[in-house]
Amino acid sequence: MAQQFVLKTMLDFAAAHTLRGYPGDCAKLHGHNWKIEVQIVGSKLNEIGMVVDFKEIKRHAKEVIKELDHTYLNDHPHFASTNPTAENIAAYLYQQIAARIGSQTVQMHSITVWENERNCVIYTEN
Repeated sequence: MAQQFVLKTMLDFAAAHTLRGYPGDCAKLHGHNWKIEVQIVGSKLNEIGMVVDFKEIKRHAKEVIKELDHTYLNDHPHFASTNPTAENIAAYLYQQIAARIGSQTVQMHSITVWENERNCVIYTEN
């Protein structure tokens, strides 16, 4: 079996949303302090023994979450037609970060999106 390294870094952002069509309180305006765990996978180490620098992973992830931080998610172009559920937020973040970080040596592995300390979504395309 070939070696594989999974690197994980954590970031956070604050944002509000309403869930369209939801039969409960989450249909009302409310917010979360979202936490995300970005996992990258690679099998080769560079000349100094890293798959990729954690700073690079964070830089790409921060570019994506910057557009969501302290916003009303329903106003974001992507979520104008896609309900901003934790599941859809996870898929969006995964795809946006993957487009920035993907290369021949590293790829997105998964993303975990926490809306609070008890509830999260893990999304992957593997």
